[in-house]
Amino acid sequence: MASLAENEKTKPIQTGGYFATFFVADLFFGVDVLRVQEVLRFQQMTRVPLAPEVIEGLINLRGQIVTAIDMRRRLHMPPRSGDEAPMNMVIRTEDGAVSLLVDEIGEVLEVDATVHEQPPENLDSATRELIRGVYKMKDRLLLELDIDRAVELGTGRV
Repeated sequence: MASLAENEKTKPIQTGGYFATFFVADLFFGVDVLRVQEVLRFQQMTRVPLAPEVIEGLINLRGQIVTAIDMRRRLHMPPRSGDEAPMNMVIRTEDGAVSLLVDEIGEVLEVDATVHEQPPENLDSATRELIRGVYKMKDRLLLELDIDRAVELGTGRV
């Protein structure tokens, strides 16, 4: 049976379909809804000594230990204000579940392949390297997050 990463490499870039959406600062992201395990309010975390700075900690999800990645840090953005708690979007990867800490959860949207384009040149480089493309929506751009790149942290996967 092929792994998720092998399937992602061999299949063409996503062209349309259903996306679970979320916000990080003023950016609007989407991920393939089939990769989303669940969405949760902020959970208590255990810090991990010497972990990369983008790792906020570990959460216990009904006995499953899940790494939580702060997407603001991953995208080189300023931190949330002290009174704003992030949301957890738990994503399935080939190595197990990973939680993306995001500012706000959106809705599930169906997008048409005809509105898919390559990432614009004016995107910040940290953001540009993590997206597969953009979809022109009625009032904003939906950035398709490359989950596998988002959870890679240079020296290997989280």
